[in-house]
Amino acid sequence: MRYLSTRGHAAPQAFCDILLGGLAPDGGLYLPESYPQVSRADLDAWRQLSYADLAYEILSKFITDIPAADLKAIVSKTYTADVYRFTRNGGDATQITPLTKLEDGLYTQELSNGPTLAFKDMAMQLLGNLFEYVLDQRGQAINILGATSGDTGSAAEYAMRGKHNVKVFMLSPDGKMSAFQRAQMYSLQDPNIFNIAVRGMFDDAQDIVKAVSNDAEFKAKYKIGAVNSINWARVAAQIVYYFQGYFLATQSNDEQVAFCVPSGNFGNICAGHIARQMGLPIAKLVLATNENDVLDEFFKTGVYRPRTSAETNVTSSPSMDISKASNFERFVFDLVGRDPAIVAELWAKVDNGEAFDLSSTVHWQNMPKFAFTSGRSTHADRLATIRMANEKYGVMLDTHTADGLKVALENRQPGLPMVVLETAQPAKFEETIREALNTEPVRPAELAGIEKLEQHVVVMDPDVNAIKQFLVDRV
Repeated sequence: MRYLSTRGHAAPQAFCDILLGGLAPDGGLYLPESYPQVSRADLDAWRQLSYADLAYEILSKFITDIPAADLKAIVSKTYTADVYRFTRNGGDATQITPLTKLEDGLYTQELSNGPTLAFKDMAMQLLGNLFEYVLDQRGQAINILGATSGDTGSAAEYAMRGKHNVKVFMLSPDGKMSAFQRAQMYSLQDPNIFNIAVRGMFDDAQDIVKAVSNDAEFKAKYKIGAVNSINWARVAAQIVYYFQGYFLATQSNDEQVAFCVPSGNFGNICAGHIARQMGLPIAKLVLATNENDVLDEFFKTGVYRPRTSAETNVTSSPSMDISKASNFERFVFDLVGRDPAIVAELWAKVDNGEAFDLSSTVHWQNMPKFAFTSGRSTHADRLATIRMANEKYGVMLDTHTADGLKVALENRQPGLPMVVLETAQPAKFEETIREALNTEPVRPAELAGIEKLEQHVVVMDPDVNAIKQFLVDRV
């Protein structure tokens, strides 16, 4: 399996090379030259597999430059009930991502049972083990530069803490995350973890990461790597739980399902798109945004209009407070027939702060075959959905999953099971849970009082050169 850039000016690469590199040298994102196809026989064989064995079967189609025995060992070490132990709602920890049945044909899929209580752990724990393996094989070190709107940062830091040959420099928007999210990141004592709070929004932090990644000389000299969802390995790992969710929500491989996905950076639902392209019987992919509805606007109108930081709302589902979805480029690459020249032209506009409009193009006529629909949710919707789910179903939802459930209910079809991807546990958003339910969300005992721990963070302006210097001084 070789990987190419969405912008067409990078030599095809093997998996381990793009694992360490992040962005392609031409500023594009890596995708497989073609998506491996899954047969009915594959689905039949995979239905009864454990999560780890299912992950191996899927990932081995994308990772062909790690010996099979080594890849199987990495995957088996990653996906254990001990790592993903924070189940609730009666979920079976051995399933890793169990379903919670809300009513007939309506489910949530628990993706946040890992160490940081967010779905990002599903991919990040694998990434940490892959990084350590490949770096040891090559005798190399890496300095990870990432940006987080809330959950990626802690998931990356928990996955990389204590790993040899790895340092993590994580940017986050100063004061914009929940107190629990900040505490998870900033309270880590590990000497290979560095937290930088950027004065601004997530998009300011993400722009810095992209600017550094696009400086080829600096990137090579200081061995800069990426863990944001621009890293293909993150997306590949997330494909697995769509298959698991499908198997748990159906009785046979003759059935179809719909998935509803709260989305900010488009990485999570991009994995669903790829699972569907591989042949998983997904009838519909429902994208849910919060008030930052750039993606909802695109799927309704064909216009992609990234907002500025000043136009980005600070909401009670902060991990989706994103107005420039970096993974969206991967989907558009497929939408325009995998033509890198078109993608490069479109993203030249995006990088210049402009919008693009596909509504009157031949490409927009292809949209129905990708089976996307979308909706948005507001703070008032969030509160109402959290209350409704608590009263009607006896489950407590986090704010992002509430956005997903609200949009899922608007897009249900009779006879089609709907699986809402749960993105975090409610303990991460106590302020809003308190507002909605007048009660405290339950958190794992070992995370009690985390906000009182000593925190380590440096606050900086969104200045690329200053942050480069900060990194240089510490590597």
